[in-house]
Amino acid sequence: MSKISRRAFLSDAFLAAAAMSALGTVSMPKKARAQGRPLGPNETLGVMVVGCGGRGMGSHIPEFLEDPRTNILYVCDPDPAHAAQAADLIEQQTQVRPAIVADMREALDDKNLDVVSCAAANHWHALTGVWAMQAGKDVYLEKPICHNVHEGQALIAAAKKYGRCCQVGSQCRSNPAVKDAFRYAAEGNLGEIKLTRGLCYKRRKSIGPLGAYPVPDGVDYNLWSGPAPIVDPVTRPNFHYDWHWQRLYGNGDLGNQGPHQTDIARTFLGVTEFPSSVISYGGRLGYQAERRDDSYVDAGDTANTEVSIYNYRDGRTLVFETRGLETDPLKEVGVGVIAYGSEGYMVQTSYGFVIVFDRDGLEVTRFGGGDDTYHFSNFLDCVIDGTPEKLNADARAGHLSAGLSHLGNISYYLGEKNYVSPKEAEEIIAAVPGNDDNVATLRRTLDHLTNNGVDLEKTPLSMGVNLKFDPDKEVFIGNDEANKMLTREYRGEFVVPNPEEV
Repeated sequence: MSKISRRAFLSDAFLAAAAMSALGTVSMPKKARAQGRPLGPNETLGVMVVGCGGRGMGSHIPEFLEDPRTNILYVCDPDPAHAAQAADLIEQQTQVRPAIVADMREALDDKNLDVVSCAAANHWHALTGVWAMQAGKDVYLEKPICHNVHEGQALIAAAKKYGRCCQVGSQCRSNPAVKDAFRYAAEGNLGEIKLTRGLCYKRRKSIGPLGAYPVPDGVDYNLWSGPAPIVDPVTRPNFHYDWHWQRLYGNGDLGNQGPHQTDIARTFLGVTEFPSSVISYGGRLGYQAERRDDSYVDAGDTANTEVSIYNYRDGRTLVFETRGLETDPLKEVGVGVIAYGSEGYMVQTSYGFVIVFDRDGLEVTRFGGGDDTYHFSNFLDCVIDGTPEKLNADARAGHLSAGLSHLGNISYYLGEKNYVSPKEAEEIIAAVPGNDDNVATLRRTLDHLTNNGVDLEKTPLSMGVNLKFDPDKEVFIGNDEANKMLTREYRGEFVVPNPEEV
């Protein structure tokens, strides 16, 4: 099989995207592989990639093409243009065209199919995983592994019941730099770590005005919507990708970028359960100033500025800061993690780079190295060996890390109309327990907003509800409204089952 580097592949992808192949599908050779039995010399794992947009084309397809143990048999996307572009590119590299399906269920009975890899929209991740594992397939699911807490529980149950590998795309966990940093912290080199901070200081401009827009030609909108309700007309100008900022489908940047950093932050903190309380504050702010139009309404309905404070029952604290407007980094971190220890602190400044400092801010050591390949390889190793327990990011890990974003968003959504002045916000936040200087974090956030032209009198901050959570039962305590938001209403054939029913 001809192989090229990922960089060359991606370059070719853009050149090839305009051309749609007219060649027919070529069937793949049959094989028989029992779970856990090493592959024979002429055997490969049959793969279906679900979701052929940015992440599917930019990582999943290249990784499976570059690994000689895999063979992409199917590409699945409700947008036929996306699916055809993916098939064209695979055919370029393998001289064999994968089959195209709009509905993944058409392929799940294929005995040659071993692995389902999902890079579809967030609201599809969990159901893809459940269906695949019920069909006896191993799954790789992009982060967040689930759109809500209920779905994470279903995935854990399915992986256990069917004995399948379910890896979440938290690829930082497999990078040598991060693994070395985990080990360094676990050995006590930073002293006691009682506070970690995840940062998503990532510029996100307006996705355009809220309005009525058509579904792109050819898209099967019923399949695209799947577990989510059918919204007609579409309310965002860009159908693809910008679903991230609409809560029916995405989870904002707290649930988009955030699971990478919450995953690292909670591991440095040493917690393996949900927090016992959460409060968030923020808003979707600044786009009026950006457009110089006080009446402008952005099509997104998730926060672009959001601070979430999570306290654990053992006294530890995790803080996550989301900033979508222009901002300077904090301790040289824009998108990453800061772990505060009694003997120093550690910063993850990129997916594969971590620096350690002493209490005086002098560098002690640094760890570097790693990319997506390590994580996909770990997944395939475990699939071939039949060792789900050796996954670097299994369903439980994905559930805990994505769940933080879900709890934070629930607090924010419940308080979305609870507008507060800076003084009122400071009084509320000052009373929240934890290991962070909550008032200092709030003031930095308010300065960030005003520096971006936000008039906090015209468009004030929203203060979320301070929620108590039971980490054992995974339910909110004394708040029925919040508990309803741990799941969603599903449509007909697209129901994510309860854990006991998977």
